[in-house]
Amino acid sequence: MAEPAPVPEPARWRAVPPGRVLVFAPHPDDEVAGPGGCIALHRRQGDAVRVVVASTGSAGDPERRFDAATYAARRERESRAGLVELGVEDAIYWGLPDNCELSESDREWGRQLAAAAVTAFAPTLVYVPWECEGHPDHHNLHTIVCAALQRTGFAGQVLGYEVWNAMVPDAVVDITEVAECKRRAIRAHASQTAYVDFEHAILGLNAYRSMVHQRGRGFAEGLRFVRLPGAPAGS
Repeated sequence: MAEPAPVPEPARWRAVPPGRVLVFAPHPDDEVAGPGGCIALHRRQGDAVRVVVASTGSAGDPERRFDAATYAARRERESRAGLVELGVEDAIYWGLPDNCELSESDREWGRQLAAAAVTAFAPTLVYVPWECEGHPDHHNLHTIVCAALQRTGFAGQVLGYEVWNAMVPDAVVDITEVAECKRRAIRAHASQTAYVDFEHAILGLNAYRSMVHQRGRGFAEGLRFVRLPGAPAGS
């Protein structure tokens, strides 16, 4: 039996790739918790960024601390406020339900929505949850978006980001200069920080990601290269 090979060191990215950026988030807050630093860097270098949030986030209040009738609207307001901290005002909210088991018709509807979003914005770079995210909504969005990208013949770069499960990254991006923007964006999600200290947890993950290449200084986000079936190597 062959010995396992060591994991290759991730590439060090001092900057994000330029282009038109489309970000898919499962819930209102994942766009900040996952690639929030990358989003801020894209905006700082003048890239157009659109964020698509799939669900209402209505399952994010298990103890019923907030008014159920206005909770989905609250989540969207928090998301928009957080994105402003990153320099983004272009956001679309599909309003799909949370934590649901998807039928094939549900998946097809999601693929159609995602394909329409890709066609409308014509991105060169797409961010999605990485393939091994443990939350079912995250994993479902990954598979739905990747199928839609294939359907549209997308030829750009697809990058997976982490929220629920830590990855072995292909690249780490130094987000130190925008870490405070990300911190403020996380704080905008007051309905979620009421339950979980996301500021501590997510920025702690980003601090850990700085261990490779940055000697444990500052903050970084890990990314996976998503290779669509049939795409050429390196795409």
